[in-house]
Amino acid sequence: MTYIAKPKLHHPTLPANKIGFTRRDYEGKISTLCAGCGHDSISAAIIQACWELDIEPHRVAKLSGIGCSSKTPDYFLGNSHGFNSVHGRMPSVLTGANLANRDLIYLGVSGDGDSASIGIGQFAHVMRRGVNMVYIVENNGVYGLTKGQFSATADQGSKSKRGVVNSDSPVDLAALALQLGATFVGRSFSGDKGQLVPLIKAAIVHPGAAFLDVISPCVAFNNHTGSTRSYEYVREHNEPVNRIDFDYWPKREEITVEYPEGEVVSVTQHDGSVLRLRKLAKNYDAHDRITAMNYIQQHQAKGEVVTGLLYVDPDPEDLHRHLNTADAPFNALSAGDLCPGSAALEKINASLR
Repeated sequence: MTYIAKPKLHHPTLPANKIGFTRRDYEGKISTLCAGCGHDSISAAIIQACWELDIEPHRVAKLSGIGCSSKTPDYFLGNSHGFNSVHGRMPSVLTGANLANRDLIYLGVSGDGDSASIGIGQFAHVMRRGVNMVYIVENNGVYGLTKGQFSATADQGSKSKRGVVNSDSPVDLAALALQLGATFVGRSFSGDKGQLVPLIKAAIVHPGAAFLDVISPCVAFNNHTGSTRSYEYVREHNEPVNRIDFDYWPKREEITVEYPEGEVVSVTQHDGSVLRLRKLAKNYDAHDRITAMNYIQQHQAKGEVVTGLLYVDPDPEDLHRHLNTADAPFNALSAGDLCPGSAALEKINASLR
């Protein structure tokens, strides 16, 4: 197989962010996915989000499992840390890495097969434990690498490319993440960059378990009439609950803008950052977990795909806070830090007698 390398030279007029990187500095290898694959649009959105947030690429750790979606980390942030785990086991590998070095930004990229089938148990536990990560599922409803069988997220009654009708009930990963305790839950469409990029940026700065379900049509096996994961279907049945204006900015650099009363809600994150939302759906409360779960189910019954920021906890906790771990990364602790001495050990033993 022949691989085409990207040129390393950048045009001198390319705009740079605040830390001096151009958008090209956040790219990876040339994609080998099918032309028009929604997964490539998600990779482009991740690149844009990291560039706009002025993130140093070496501060990111990207992990994945197996599948078309799990190949995509090779196509963005080529100068970051990366690990491609076995099928469905990305969450446990990421959890171990996060415990060892809490200073990195963790991106877990998975697919509907990798997370909703073989990896559903691991998905459940990483959400309920509150691992500080961005968990992105590139959801196309099929197994693209094995020629288009239905995945666990395929809607009941949808048709395959060969005309077979799916009779199984679907797994809604966004609803499941809400039930399991994720503190940030969103859904978007790979073809909606205006919505997807701000959602990824908000998920990255959220200090807790952030989950994004991104509908990403498979152009080879699931982009036809009868599919509920096709470009045409999602565009016609998309029901946005909100739109993020001005994305995210740290509190110390807060920008104040005048808006008519009732159109904008501000969510202060635990770390002091501020997320601003323009409310589009009447009476929708992105702070209410129960409302979000009911809203998803109500619109799913109408055949609508609810997108946007579905839920955010303004005071989230992550795994390190639950375990009361040291502020310093475990991999930076010395022998002296890890071994308190014989006197401390004797005190512990005495307390157990």
